[in-house]
Amino acid sequence: MNFLAHLYLAGEDEGLIVGNFIADSVKGNKYNDYAPGIAKGIQMHREIDFFSDTHPVYRQTVHRLAPTYGKFSGVITDMFYDYFLALYWKDYSDKPLDAFAQDAYSILLKYQADFPEKSRIILTYMSKYNWLVSYAKIEGLRRALKGLSERMKYYSPMDEAVKELEKDFELYRNDFVEFFPLLQKHVEHFKA
Repeated sequence: MNFLAHLYLAGEDEGLIVGNFIADSVKGNKYNDYAPGIAKGIQMHREIDFFSDTHPVYRQTVHRLAPTYGKFSGVITDMFYDYFLALYWKDYSDKPLDAFAQDAYSILLKYQADFPEKSRIILTYMSKYNWLVSYAKIEGLRRALKGLSERMKYYSPMDEAVKELEKDFELYRNDFVEFFPLLQKHVEHFKA
């Protein structure tokens, strides 16, 4: 899962929101350096990633992309799933996507002084260009994948995966629709 899914799954708890956002920048047991609520969010993020990476439906999406995109297939799958979450947002939330995004940015900005540098940089661009809302459009997804491609150590034309999504839209949509409720159920205990 990418930013939108992680933030959505965190619910209304600010610690879970912050922890889910910064988790990729916090290595090993360094989560213990954060307040308990944020540490729990980091652990939640890791559990989301583990569940996703090992689930047969998610793996099916990754394998469909693997012949063309190799090791980047998981990253592309995360982005595809954020695209579907944004596209079908009304099926998952009563709060409009734009309002959700603005609330998330506000919470994250409030805590950014304590973020690892990489997370502060990401937040700057994410909020400036409203990534969370832009995921709902194919062009926003293409831009996000192109940005990822350019930041990778080894360039991969991940933005071209959008053609794959358009060609087999129903296959990818069906994977997401089957998988996402299972993920939601799996992480409910973090919000208890």
